[in-house]
Amino acid sequence: MATEQNDQEERGALIVFEGLDRSGKSTQAKRLVEKIINSGRMAVLQAFPDRQSPVGEMIDRYLRGEIDMDEHALHLLFSADRFLKKKMIKQHIAQGVDVVCDRYCYSGVSYSLAKGLPEDWVRVTDQGLPKPDIVLFFQVSPEVAASRGGFGNERLETAQLQAEVAKVMPTLRDDAFWKSVNADAALAAVEKEVFQLYTELDRSKPLDVLEKI
Repeated sequence: MATEQNDQEERGALIVFEGLDRSGKSTQAKRLVEKIINSGRMAVLQAFPDRQSPVGEMIDRYLRGEIDMDEHALHLLFSADRFLKKKMIKQHIAQGVDVVCDRYCYSGVSYSLAKGLPEDWVRVTDQGLPKPDIVLFFQVSPEVAASRGGFGNERLETAQLQAEVAKVMPTLRDDAFWKSVNADAALAAVEKEVFQLYTELDRSKPLDVLEKI
C-alpha cells in the first residue's frame, strides 16, 4: 500500500471534520486544536478552502456571489486548493504536529455530486492527497443546520443543495476511519466525544495516501 512517510514514533495525525454547513464542525475543530495544545502536543488548524491563498480567494469570490463559474472549473479549484496544502500537511505530520482540517476532499466530492457532476470524474481529482487518520462526520439534519445562525450567507447554503449533500456525503463513508458525531448534542458533549475519539488515534502506522474516494 502506498504511504507518505516511513514508520516513526509519535508522528502527527491528520484529523478531518466533515458535515453540512452550520453543523458545528468549525467550532469543534477550533476547540480540538486548543485542547490538543493544552494537552502538551502541537497542532494546527487548516480550513478548506484557504480563502487567503490565490486559489482560495477566487473560490471565496464565487461563494460570496461576486463571480460566476463553470461547475467543473469550480470543482478543480477546490481540489487545487487542497493540493496546495499537501506539502505543508506532510511536513507538519512528519514533525509530530497534528493537522486538524475543517473540511477536506469529501466536501468537494459531496457538493459536486449533489450538483450532478459525473461521479467517475469527481471521485478521482483528489487522489494522491494525504489520507486522514480519522474523519469526524458531524451528523445533523438539514433542517436543524438551516435554523442555525448565519445559514444562507453564502452561495452553497441553500436548503435544496444541503439536503442533497446530506444524502450524498454518507455514501462516501469508510468505516475504517470515519466516525459519526451527533452534532445535535450540546456543545460540551460534542467536544468531549471529539476529544475522546482523538485520544484513541493509532499513530503507529505511516500516513497513507488517498487512492480512492
